[in-house]
Amino acid sequence: MKMDENALNVETGGNLGEIRDIAEPSELSRVENEYGADDIEVLEGLEAVRKRPGMYIGTSGPKGLHHLVNEIVDNSIDEALAGFCTEISVKILPGNVIEVSDDGRGIPVDIHAKEGVSAATVVYTVLHAGGKFGGGGYKVSGGLHGVGASVVNALSEWLELEVYRGGNIYFQKFRDGGRYDEELKIIGETTKTGTKVRFKADQTVFQSVEYDYSVISERMREQAFLNGGLVIKTADLRDEENVKEDSFSYEGGIVSYIEWLQKKRGSDVLHRDVVYLNGLIDDITVEVAFQYNNDFNSETIRSFANNIHTAEGGTHEAAFKKALNKVVNDFVKKFRDEESKKAKNAKKKTADESESQSVSGEAIREAINAVVSVKLPETELEGQTKSKLGNPEVGPAVYRVVSEKLTYYFEENPETAQIIVSKSINSQAARDAARKAMEAKRKSVADGVNLPGKLADCYNKEVAKTEIYIVEGDSAGGSAKQGRNSEFQAILPLWGKMLNVEKARVDRVYDNEKLIPVVKALGTGIGEDFDLEKLRYGRVVIMADADVDGSHIRTLLLTFFFRFMRPLIEKGYVYIAQPPLYNVYVKGKPSTAKYAFSDEERDVFIRGFENDDKGKIEIQRYKGLGEMDAEQLWETTMNPATRTMKRVEMVDAASADETFSMLMGDKVEPRRDFIEKNARYVDVVNLDI
Repeated sequence: MKMDENALNVETGGNLGEIRDIAEPSELSRVENEYGADDIEVLEGLEAVRKRPGMYIGTSGPKGLHHLVNEIVDNSIDEALAGFCTEISVKILPGNVIEVSDDGRGIPVDIHAKEGVSAATVVYTVLHAGGKFGGGGYKVSGGLHGVGASVVNALSEWLELEVYRGGNIYFQKFRDGGRYDEELKIIGETTKTGTKVRFKADQTVFQSVEYDYSVISERMREQAFLNGGLVIKTADLRDEENVKEDSFSYEGGIVSYIEWLQKKRGSDVLHRDVVYLNGLIDDITVEVAFQYNNDFNSETIRSFANNIHTAEGGTHEAAFKKALNKVVNDFVKKFRDEESKKAKNAKKKTADESESQSVSGEAIREAINAVVSVKLPETELEGQTKSKLGNPEVGPAVYRVVSEKLTYYFEENPETAQIIVSKSINSQAARDAARKAMEAKRKSVADGVNLPGKLADCYNKEVAKTEIYIVEGDSAGGSAKQGRNSEFQAILPLWGKMLNVEKARVDRVYDNEKLIPVVKALGTGIGEDFDLEKLRYGRVVIMADADVDGSHIRTLLLTFFFRFMRPLIEKGYVYIAQPPLYNVYVKGKPSTAKYAFSDEERDVFIRGFENDDKGKIEIQRYKGLGEMDAEQLWETTMNPATRTMKRVEMVDAASADETFSMLMGDKVEPRRDFIEKNARYVDVVNLDI
């Protein structure tokens, strides 16, 4: 559920200490004392990890696989936060082996008093064992708080650990999920310090052990931004003829992050300076950076707690929104007061009337690109995947830093303040104009009355058991209406040119003849009036042709849902129908028809017919849904017993926002870069050349 920043009680900030400026980003977390075995606290054993990996890494799919890399890297990041690590290396070796190394202090190697073995062995074999519980080894840490290293070991075929500490090189190898035959031993001498870990994920646990280098490198880039000055190097060495290497280091920290994000999305900025605010209150470090662009309807806020991306936000993000709302509205009032003084007597009344009107949080945050990063001794992160910050003490700290520092920033930078205030007022005015001009139409949309004439509704009124197909074209819509099960399936054909909402304000959306039927049919309203409780169907299925035009229609609809009906995606109501690409059959024998959803499946069917020597093989390529009759469309795409559908999921709203802006915005260069980067993944058959 989305947290309401206006419901967060952080006005007074509680009994907080004074705000201190941060001399260095790692000031709070730097540790002065040594790091030894006594700092390793053991809470429990490792038994359940292999049985239920999802409890510890969320999933056994690609996200869980890459989470293993993050857990080991997070330990190195913690060394950087403590002030002892300047460089981290992450490599994908041949055979999908991961190697992570750092130049930190090295894991303690002396004997752990309670366990009777090396502290390094304890860290990699005992769940909830680490130096992050009592504050001795680390003041601030990410990772799974001691779970990470042992979980990675438990879910690996093998893992090798090298520790460089005290002039020696220590080595230990684990196999079969954490078992070992030899204790940690010295294998050489060295003058450096640090830790190196190599591991191979267990292919019996994960759906696939094939790593995506782009996923790893992007996450490492993010960590480099969040830890200004830290060097993180990545490399993919699996293909010696196609080696990929990157090195990330950003002295500007999250200011550089904002600049990079703006360039990536390809939007023009409204003000040249990136607003940067920071403060240290009662062991809580707060850093905020933001800049506005010229996008419509977008709001991108990335939040982090101890370098962990909190995709679902939390107390820090809610407090930032509330503080931003307060400060901007204070300056809106100041701006209107000044305008009122300058106005002539005849116009003063109008100006005075507008003074009492505050600007909504949504209008203020329209087109913002922000990063909110907090560091604190103990985080309360909801769920094992750590997607939402729950610490109540963080809210008042963030609110106070942002409200006080932003007020000062606006006073010192009046030009930037005026740009942001004017943008907020204009955004609110556009929303108010749309509301007034479309009041009658909006009410009919929100209430779901006057259903669109082309909607073929279903008979079942139990929402959870129904679904609506939004179909491209009248021809396909006709086939879908004839082939559907009218008990629970509704059909809404689309026609005419669809509006790209990425380039339009809300007033144009309310008046678009192609989008309004969709909103009326769903019954939820849009934008600030969206009410998920009024949704009339349990599934919203986009069904378009399996060609370039169909892909464009799907993207336009998904952009609309993301910008104006986001909870539909967040709660998993949106699906993509998967019509077949081919009908493979023996000539003269339509009963032999087999429907292929890929080139590979088509070839399998062809070989099967050839082996059976059934006669001449016919292949029909479907370029549009209208080429299928009602029976074929039902059998392949709409019958729950035989169809394939993909549910649209949103893992990271900020990344989704950037992707939609890049794909559907005005700038050509970022879109071209994206196409060039991903062209090799395109199936040429689907290009309709």
